[in-house]
Amino acid sequence: MCYPSRAQRSAIHLMERRLSAIMAADVVGYSRLMGANEVGTLTALNHRRSEVIEPRITAHNGRVVKLTGDGMLVEFPSVVDAVECALTVQREMKSRNVEIPEDRRIELRIGIHLGDVIVEDGDLFGDGVNVAARIESVGQPGGVAVSAAVKDNVGNRLDVGFEDMGEHQLKNIAQPVRVYNVGAAQPVAAQGTAAPVGAEPEEAKPSIAVLPFNNMSGDPEQEFFSDGITEDIITDLSKISGLFVVGRNTSFAYKGKTIQLQQVAGEMGVKFILEGSVRKVGDRIRVTGQLIDGATGGHVWADRFDRDLIDIFAIQDEITKTIVSQLKIRLLPEEKKAIAQAPTDNVEAYTHYLRGRQYIHYQSKRFLLLARQMFTKATVLDPEFARAYAGVAHCDARLIGMFGEIIPADEIMALTAKALALDPNLGEAHAAHGEALVAVNRRGEAKIAFERALQLDPNSFEANYSYGRFCFRTGELERAAMLYKRALELQSEPQAPLMLSLTLKALGRQDEAIEYARLGIKRAEEAMAQNPESSRPAQLGAAVLANLGDSERAREWMDRALEIDPDDRLALYNAACTWSQIGEPDRALDYLERWAKVAAPETREWLKQDPDINPLRGEARYKELVKLIDREAGLQAPQPAVGPAT
Repeated sequence: MCYPSRAQRSAIHLMERRLSAIMAADVVGYSRLMGANEVGTLTALNHRRSEVIEPRITAHNGRVVKLTGDGMLVEFPSVVDAVECALTVQREMKSRNVEIPEDRRIELRIGIHLGDVIVEDGDLFGDGVNVAARIESVGQPGGVAVSAAVKDNVGNRLDVGFEDMGEHQLKNIAQPVRVYNVGAAQPVAAQGTAAPVGAEPEEAKPSIAVLPFNNMSGDPEQEFFSDGITEDIITDLSKISGLFVVGRNTSFAYKGKTIQLQQVAGEMGVKFILEGSVRKVGDRIRVTGQLIDGATGGHVWADRFDRDLIDIFAIQDEITKTIVSQLKIRLLPEEKKAIAQAPTDNVEAYTHYLRGRQYIHYQSKRFLLLARQMFTKATVLDPEFARAYAGVAHCDARLIGMFGEIIPADEIMALTAKALALDPNLGEAHAAHGEALVAVNRRGEAKIAFERALQLDPNSFEANYSYGRFCFRTGELERAAMLYKRALELQSEPQAPLMLSLTLKALGRQDEAIEYARLGIKRAEEAMAQNPESSRPAQLGAAVLANLGDSERAREWMDRALEIDPDDRLALYNAACTWSQIGEPDRALDYLERWAKVAAPETREWLKQDPDINPLRGEARYKELVKLIDREAGLQAPQPAVGPAT
């Protein structure tokens, strides 16, 4: 007879089998959330774990077995405790999500199974764990899914109901598993049959991500056109209250990548994917579109549109309406009107507008002037194009505020008045109106305009970023931080996270500021690679690198920015910030004095709030410089051409 060795006997002793209730949970659309704002997502998730999830687990006698990036595995000795804990967690998670934008909510899927597990060194293995994890994967966002074993053992010991979701063939599980959705018990219907039970009182919205349409024109210069069509489809779908649409920032993270659509749907936490392509040749256009079921990878709908270029708006409208029809969404009357309203019926004007929209995000003076040319040309081609007038006003306000251009107040106000007259419900126009009002020193009205822009379009990058900049200048730092945070989630560009880092630094939240600084530097590197002719990412990034202690890279980035735009006033200001942070006050003051000679009067407000300048504030040269700036501002106060150095 062969007996086990001492080591084998020790291993057997360490392994234990027992019957446990296993709860598996993970965050819905975790990759989507991280792509939009990895710092904010991790912070929010850690708060939910410490304030909601872990206290409820402890209160129900559970044990956290392991944590993953977005999920956890929990063991309960009682299946009743497991179900009660899960329902309590989901209720509290839902209540905390009420005031949070839909695309930023931390939602959990939870699955529970009662089964045999192996315990080894505190970890759990076996079918009990595997089945719980697979049940969780087929559960509903915000819901609790359980196996038949859980349902049978809970019985009537909890005031809950179980909705039969049918048998599921779960991955790597040999036998089909019947899954139930758990919710509060429902009253019996008048006919004597039980009303259906769900994890949430209302049915979950269908969800969709629109991937960037491929440019099949053979001309990389036409990329802006295919991107513009994608963005407009996202915008139109986002107007529909019965549909959850993943934002542009997250969808465009997949641009140019080889992907598996089912994997992408899982990463973004959506049920459907829309993909397509655009081929523009002369005055003809071909657009293809495919609506994909994210769970199976199968086609729900596919079509090809070969039309004249002037029909592009009809194609976009047709794609949007087809999605609404396929997903069986009920449109409100105002939603029908909104998605049917084309921004213009002039394709050439639309093309110039899209090009202007591309340029304006680069923010340097040269690109703002190019954007202004594009928007102005669009208004000439279509005098009724509200978005184009708003675009010109955005450019003018920034040329005034950021670069001290002299533009008569009545001209910029006439532009925003025209945009608002053409479309009073265009958030873009109200945001431009807010910037114009800032430029002409009508701040109280500017605040109202920004608030109206956010009310109409809370997902507008321009409205959030511009209002954030305004609030920083006026000392409303907490509000500025919130707006910058939302802006960085809406568009993957470096300015919002870098400005958020600066704002958090001014608030004394140094640890958080460092995390957003790193995110901003990552995005700045990407922007510099994509558009090496723009100095803006290097300007802003240099001061942040200096603040992070990376003086060598800070010098390199600042040298690059000044080589591209040697006389740019913001480059001079940011050079002063960079050398201030590096610890060379004389060199910083040299740049600050050069900047002060061309600075618009209101830039002193930015100077007062900017923590990057703090090392200079005790210097005699700095104090004299501030006196000079204040004196110049007093002389020029009645003039409208004022703005921030941002």
